[in-house]
Amino acid sequence: MTEESKGVTREGWRLLIATLRLQVRGLSMGAGVGLAWTLGKVAVPQLTRLAIDKGIEKDGSLIFWTMLILAAATVAGFFAACRRYFAFRESRLTETYLRERLFAQIQGLHVGFHDKAQTGQLMSRSSSDLQQVQGFVVNIPIFVSQITMVLGVVVILFFSDPILAAVSLAPLPFINVSARRFSNKIHPAVLAVQQEQAQLANVVEETVSGVRVIKGFGAEGVQQAKLQTEADDIRRESMKAAYIRSRFLPAIDLLPSLGLVAVLGLGGHRVITGDMTLGGLVAFNTYLTMLIWPMRNIGMTIAFGQRAASALLRVNEILSAEPAITDPSKPKRLPKTGLAQPTGALSFQNVRFGYDIGHTDVRVLEGLTLEVQPGESVAIVGATGSGKSTIARLLLRFYDPQTGGIALDGIDLRELKLSELRRSVGVVFEDTLLFHDTVSSNIAFAKPGIDSDVVVRAAKLAGAHEFIMQLPEKYDTVLGERGFSLSGGQRQRIAIARAIVADPRVLVLDDATSAVDPTKEHEIRDALATVMRGRTTLVIAHRPATIELADRAVLLDEGIIAASGSHHQLLETNEKYREVLAAMATPKVVE
Repeated sequence: MTEESKGVTREGWRLLIATLRLQVRGLSMGAGVGLAWTLGKVAVPQLTRLAIDKGIEKDGSLIFWTMLILAAATVAGFFAACRRYFAFRESRLTETYLRERLFAQIQGLHVGFHDKAQTGQLMSRSSSDLQQVQGFVVNIPIFVSQITMVLGVVVILFFSDPILAAVSLAPLPFINVSARRFSNKIHPAVLAVQQEQAQLANVVEETVSGVRVIKGFGAEGVQQAKLQTEADDIRRESMKAAYIRSRFLPAIDLLPSLGLVAVLGLGGHRVITGDMTLGGLVAFNTYLTMLIWPMRNIGMTIAFGQRAASALLRVNEILSAEPAITDPSKPKRLPKTGLAQPTGALSFQNVRFGYDIGHTDVRVLEGLTLEVQPGESVAIVGATGSGKSTIARLLLRFYDPQTGGIALDGIDLRELKLSELRRSVGVVFEDTLLFHDTVSSNIAFAKPGIDSDVVVRAAKLAGAHEFIMQLPEKYDTVLGERGFSLSGGQRQRIAIARAIVADPRVLVLDDATSAVDPTKEHEIRDALATVMRGRTTLVIAHRPATIELADRAVLLDEGIIAASGSHHQLLETNEKYREVLAAMATPKVVE
């Protein structure tokens, strides 16, 4: 094993130990119960020896010793059940703690992280990697009890017959050496398997989420080939790990059996010569047999530990990631709404921003300056790729500008808590995502538990109430994955209703009518006008009818505001504005 691999292994075990420290009390209770199990197990061979030597060969009190053996076995069985309960309880607590922490971290990481992260990799860390940790933790109380049993049995054997014990236990050092070598070999193999499993999960996730595109292009064979490649990679790496196990685990099984052969030969001879009782030989042989499974379990537990350590390294890659967008140390508060002073003023001052794509900064905004008054609605018009949607993302602090600043009601966005900012800015995105939940829950997403009357009112304003009432369970109808059981226009109207319920001080309509048939656009245009009235609104739109809803239109060109005025003024005076509208005249319809 290289020094780098050793360092990775040590780091994995360090993380594992740090995780287990959180549950020292519960694991200690499990180990204590395991100790009681050990006492019951260890007592049985001694009672068996007495039953043979006294109950059979001397006074005939076999029933008495039989009842004692039954009592000891009952004690061992009871505490075995308790040990298993504690083991599973603590392992599931560990898994739950890590899963909740990982989920919170994934949600808390900035959008730039998710732009580059593979969903399948995140899913693998949240599921199979955590299951590896759970599988190891569940073995800890069992492992501790078996270690104590090994130590107890070794002590008893040496007190019973030191020479026979030395002969029978001679293979133990070799078992330890084999276990250590096994641990060093299996770690990189297990890590490789887990990495390949994550790649497979990514292919499956992309196939399921993009099944409509795959079917549309008849590309099922392409995805099948990808899956086969990843499945073959998993099989190859798994076979490498299996080969390592096949080399070491048989030795860990065989070595204790060599001691058993020695006991039968040497111990049998001593019984014949009268130097050892028959009961003593049976007990000695039973004790030695009791060592075989715990000694084998040492190798298994080490393997489980290596898997768990490797899994925690992968999980820690996410947990240790530092979000680029965070709350300020001393956040400011926005002025309360409903006062005499209107709220919702926006100010973009010399904003420059570019996306990091393949370590290249693709510049989008080049010194954007824009002032939006409280309650004013502004339509942002520009060619495809001009940065219209980027403005919405910056406003939500999905990203921060490289230079310049954005202020809401006079406060720089970076001085606000993210939760307060995102409650204050509601966005209806062009790519509408609905959750696998009821229609009502999707509309009330930002305010779960809100009164149903508010939900219905928002649906009516968004022009969604009529088609919702035609659904099988009306507002209680459960939508399919991502809301694909509805048409594009229907999904977008529910998204608009969701933004209405959120009641933000700033509303951003990011091409919010793009999926609505032009013949039906009038159904929600009046509703949008009602929602926008008195509320600061940014309208990112392609259609003239939607742009006309805004008080003012601005032309975004080459990363700056090139022109500003009413829609009709710009149509009459700005050729570039007319060119942009003409280029986007063909509507996008998803009905």
